[in-house]
Amino acid sequence: MLDSDQQFMLDFECMMQKISELSVFFPAFNLEAQIADTVEKAFKVVPEIAEKYEIVVINDGSKDDTAKVLSKLKSKYRKLKIITHKINRGYGAALKSGFYGSKYSWIAFTDADGQFDVSELPKLINKQREAAADIVAGCYFKRAVPWWRKLNTWAWQLFVRLLFGLNVKDIDCGFKLVSKKVIDRIPKLESERGAFISSEFLINAKMYGFKIVEIGVHHYPRTEGKGTGADLNVIIKSFVDLFKLWKKLH
Repeated sequence: MLDSDQQFMLDFECMMQKISELSVFFPAFNLEAQIADTVEKAFKVVPEIAEKYEIVVINDGSKDDTAKVLSKLKSKYRKLKIITHKINRGYGAALKSGFYGSKYSWIAFTDADGQFDVSELPKLINKQREAAADIVAGCYFKRAVPWWRKLNTWAWQLFVRLLFGLNVKDIDCGFKLVSKKVIDRIPKLESERGAFISSEFLINAKMYGFKIVEIGVHHYPRTEGKGTGADLNVIIKSFVDLFKLWKKLH
C-alpha cells in the first residue's frame, strides 16, 4: 500500500499541469496540537499543484493556544491567511468565512483535525478535469467514526434526499473542491451552528444547475478536538434549518 507521500506523487504526476489558482481553507476549533501539522503539510502539497495559491485557516473562537500556534506559522508562511472568530460560532459559520474569504477561482476545504489527508487533493483536481465539474465532493472509502454516528448520518441523508432530491453519497464529507463561481452565484448561505451547511450548499448548487461529482477519499480517526455533529442542540438546529429551507423553496 502506498504511503501518503507516494500517493501524492502518483496523483500529481497524473495531473500533468498545475491548476491556475487555488484557495485551500481549514476550519479549526481547539486544535493547538494538530493545526501546525495540518498547515505544514498544506504548504508542502499546495505549491506543487497550483500556480497561485493561498492557505486559509478559520480559527472559530478556539479557547486553547490555537491562535498562538497560528501566529507563529504566519511569521513563517507569507501565504497563510488567518480568519478569526472572536467566539465559537459553529462549523457552518467557519465554512462560510472560508468560502467568502477565499480569493481564487478554485476553492478546496477540508477539516484541520487530521481526519483527511490534503495530499489527496490532486485526485479531486483530476476528477474535476475529467468530468468538467463545478464541485467535486469527497465520499468516504471507510468512515472512521462509531456505528451510531454512521446511523445518524444515514438518517439525515435520507431526509435530505426525500425532501430535495439531492443524490450525493456522503453529503457531509468535509473534503470538497469548489469553483468560486458557485459561491458567487448561489444564495448567501445561512446555516451556522447546525450541521446543515453542507446540505444547504449542495442543494443550492444543484438548484442552480451546477455539476456535482464525487470521488472516494480516506478518513482517519480524530487525534484532537471534539466533533459536535452528534450534539443534541446541533442536531435540532440542523433539522430546523432543513425544514426552513424546504418551506422557503416550496
